[in-house]
Amino acid sequence: MAHHMTTEDVHEYINGVCFKTGPPGKVGTETEWLVADSAHPTAPVAVDRLAALLEAGGPPPAGSAVTFEPGGQIELSSPVLPGPARAHEALAADLDHVSKVLAGGGLHLVETALDPLRPPVRQLRLPRYTAMERFFAGRRQPSGHTMMCSTASLQVCLDTGADRADGRARWELVHRLGPVLVAAFANSAVWRGRPTGWKSTRWAIWAATDAGRTRPVLDTGSHPDPATAWTDYALAADVMAVPEIPGGGGTWTPDPGITLAEWVGGRGPRPLTPADVEFHLSTLFPPVRPRGWWELRMIDAVPRRWWPVPMALCAALVDDPRARAVAEEATEKLCRGPFPDRRLWMRSARLGPGDPAVAECARSCFDAAVEALPRMGAAGLSSLVDDYADRHVRRGLCPADARPSVPAPRPGRVGTRAGRTGTHRHSGGAR
Repeated sequence: MAHHMTTEDVHEYINGVCFKTGPPGKVGTETEWLVADSAHPTAPVAVDRLAALLEAGGPPPAGSAVTFEPGGQIELSSPVLPGPARAHEALAADLDHVSKVLAGGGLHLVETALDPLRPPVRQLRLPRYTAMERFFAGRRQPSGHTMMCSTASLQVCLDTGADRADGRARWELVHRLGPVLVAAFANSAVWRGRPTGWKSTRWAIWAATDAGRTRPVLDTGSHPDPATAWTDYALAADVMAVPEIPGGGGTWTPDPGITLAEWVGGRGPRPLTPADVEFHLSTLFPPVRPRGWWELRMIDAVPRRWWPVPMALCAALVDDPRARAVAEEATEKLCRGPFPDRRLWMRSARLGPGDPAVAECARSCFDAAVEALPRMGAAGLSSLVDDYADRHVRRGLCPADARPSVPAPRPGRVGTRAGRTGTHRHSGGAR
């Protein structure tokens, strides 16, 4: 008979899998891209067409994994490499390869974080995404469908830390950096053909989707150690689906109407297993997600020229001691404490660096990173980060301020529920 996991078992599992410490310095990046047909930009691009093109083009030369998200977005996940310069070199080569392959088939990468025109259409029919879609539909959360099929982000992955104390300090720092990253790289001001009033509508859409699995982990008055905080978050979140066989086999039951804590307490359809906990964790989408490293998920996909900037900025501010000291002081001043509250996250998404306090913090962080990157063997990235800051952050701007011209949409209400924001394999990272 299967062993029924206890709360202590869940905590032990999460602590062992999600919070591995060791010498820091490795960097990984996951870039998601919406794809459009250059001749028919308002038409959906079939994922089978994408898969065939990429298969014929051969694997990326530096080893990045190529996967798809539910709406047909392409994700490139770089190898994990020591330092931002190596990570940049690898992903740049692979992104060039993929872009050329797509161009040969009449396709191009869309340089925004939210599809500005096309309605969301789910293309991947895996049980995971069918269950996810039914979960959001059953709860009358249309933002969930948009989140799955029409958004694109850039995710930076950094080491947990040298030891538990360093890991906790990094955990708090990357949370405080979160609103700054939302603002500095906001790139989704147009949706359904119209400006939304948000610089990062993508963030607003995610924030409107089941707060129990998208809100920041550190958003309450208490902040226990990271493993306890993440365990508490996971236990309180609703279970999205239960496969008949642990690990994904058999019939799937979407939205069984229980939290993970209630499953632990005996209300589930069968005993809880480590495979069930692993799946549940993959359906939680906070802006900082622990996976054995810190996965920073709050950054909008940016125009292709600028994609290395968020990666280089984050690596410098977390891994270079002098830059980290500047970032810790600046973000503590901005947040007025050890972590940001919900209002700061939403302000950053709505105003971007147009918010004076956020802009001041962002300028300090960018300046520190520009100085740090040459010390990290990444002088070329330092110049790119400096150029980005000159064009955007130091002027109180972000990519969303250069709004593309779009055809007039059909009449209809545009809004968000946040204020109210109304084959190749899948990595299991973004959705």
